[in-house]
Amino acid sequence: MTPSSSGANGSVSVDSSTATRRNSKRPKYSRFTQQELPACKPILTPQWVIATFIIVSLVFIPLGVITLFASQDVVQIVDHYDTECIPPTNRTNKVGFIQSGAIKTCTRKLKVPKKMNHPIYVYYQLDNFYQNHRRYVKSRSDQQLKNPKSHDAVTDCDPEAKTPDGKIIVPCGLIAWSLFNDTYSFTVNKTKLNVNKKDISWKSDRESKFGKNVFPENFQNGTFIGGASLDADIPLNEQEDLIVWMRTAALPTFRKLYGKIEVDLQQNDTIQVTLENNYNTYSFDGKKKLVLSTTTWLGGKNDFLGIAYLTVGGICFFLALCFSLAYFLKPSKSVWNWLKIDNEAALAIKLVEVQCRIGFARDPCQNLLSPLKSDHRPMASMQALGRQNQDGFPPFLRLPKGFIGKLYE
Repeated sequence: MTPSSSGANGSVSVDSSTATRRNSKRPKYSRFTQQELPACKPILTPQWVIATFIIVSLVFIPLGVITLFASQDVVQIVDHYDTECIPPTNRTNKVGFIQSGAIKTCTRKLKVPKKMNHPIYVYYQLDNFYQNHRRYVKSRSDQQLKNPKSHDAVTDCDPEAKTPDGKIIVPCGLIAWSLFNDTYSFTVNKTKLNVNKKDISWKSDRESKFGKNVFPENFQNGTFIGGASLDADIPLNEQEDLIVWMRTAALPTFRKLYGKIEVDLQQNDTIQVTLENNYNTYSFDGKKKLVLSTTTWLGGKNDFLGIAYLTVGGICFFLALCFSLAYFLKPSKSVWNWLKIDNEAALAIKLVEVQCRIGFARDPCQNLLSPLKSDHRPMASMQALGRQNQDGFPPFLRLPKGFIGKLYE
């Protein structure tokens, strides 16, 4: 009975150990999961840190100067006309004036500060206009804009989906309904300047988002007129003012391209602008500006990039100077001399510290680590450290093979 019982117990123990292995959550061994892949861990010595800051400053400061000068070469004229184009007698009730049927033609004179080489880009700028409002952005039908077969796809266009008598509006939605409708014409020395509106929108928008067989229908025929009207005989992919406007802005202050002037303007020229002040920004305390601008290889006028480069470069140069003074005037031997050891030895020191901390090391830790971190590192201590049985440690705590000999080659 005894052998059979022991045999039975033995089978039970075998089965239980097999079940334990089968149900174990230990991952399958690999060098990747056990973090045994070769790795490089640079040690940031003072020399490396100072050199890095100096290199960054030497790159960023010239870039900042170059971009700042490029931005300064841009000639820009900005005219804030929304208040000036309201008659003085109506400025106490601007909303009433803009919604009335009064004549809203306004003449402005602009002085050219420097020669402006063509092309000169004409923008209108709106402030405090939140085109990124969720309900406003969603109030459009991309299917309707692109495909004539999706004429009735207006579920997202409320409240500008249909006219009061139930007819479908094309293009539908609040974005199209609020299309900017101020107009500008320019004269210099009694010569009218032509404003080219061709290719002012993105090519991808014209070809992919607006159909060549989709035409406006019942647009601005409702009770309230939101903005400009559209020519019903021109397909949407050629209505570039609409395409520019339908690309909504992310910020409440934005500029949109109105057109391009293809002639040079000389310094001290006087530009006479005749504009129609139709667009209602007064209801929400918005502002309107007319902007004429040239460009450089960097784009339009924007000092931020140059200032950012100069700021980062200056900070890096200042830090490099501070670290250099601290390193040369008051070096810390206990730290820097240790870090002068090559990467393999420094890694070994860290591993021994971990071994000591968790109780694996068999020799007194201080006797091993103190000479190792010193400038002399006696041979006896090195040999004692090398005699430790590293096979008893987990792989990620073992000392690199041959590192003791490498230190004393």
